[in-house]
Amino acid sequence: MDILDPKIQDYLSNTIPDRDAVLSEMEQYAAANDFPIVGPLVGRLLFLLAGSINAQRILELGSGFGYSAYWFAKAIGKDGNVICTDNRQELADAGRKYFTRARMSQRISYLVGDALTMMEKTDGLFDVIFLDIHKQFYPKAFRKALPRLRKGGLLIADNVLWSGRIFDAHPDADTAGILTFNRLIQSSKEVFTSIIPLRDGVSISIKV
Repeated sequence: MDILDPKIQDYLSNTIPDRDAVLSEMEQYAAANDFPIVGPLVGRLLFLLAGSINAQRILELGSGFGYSAYWFAKAIGKDGNVICTDNRQELADAGRKYFTRARMSQRISYLVGDALTMMEKTDGLFDVIFLDIHKQFYPKAFRKALPRLRKGGLLIADNVLWSGRIFDAHPDADTAGILTFNRLIQSSKEVFTSIIPLRDGVSISIKV
């Protein structure tokens, strides 16, 4: 199921400026390898959200080769830090190369391993936590991430409309995880949430 009308999607994609050379190459790599990324429309949203709260410290739970982290890094400036997590060393290595070429390597660090386990190896609070791991673990991630988010900070999650699979009569483990997560972020008194039907659905929760 297309979350956004394809004509609207094409229109929006055609209105945004061209990306820089490194971002464009990352998009080409994702397309050639059928690797899921948030894409430039959501990337611009991440940039906007991080900048709007003057974020300086960001944690990504599930980073792949760093496409979303690149948008965050552009938003936080040279003194900010994005901590990426991924369980594949080759993706972490690829991400570091892209950031080095973009002269932003000082803004990023990679922790290789299970994202939730890696989060436990960090300390302090974060301005933004971005969630893009296996969907069955979203509820667990919500419970673990919330105490690590500063008041006024943002918990952002990708794929919360899950290509329409949220309507499945017999949801699999990942779909069930999304459904539970969406209930949690809307019912929790600790956050105020809105879900944007852009690409595959993006939830934005501010810690109150």
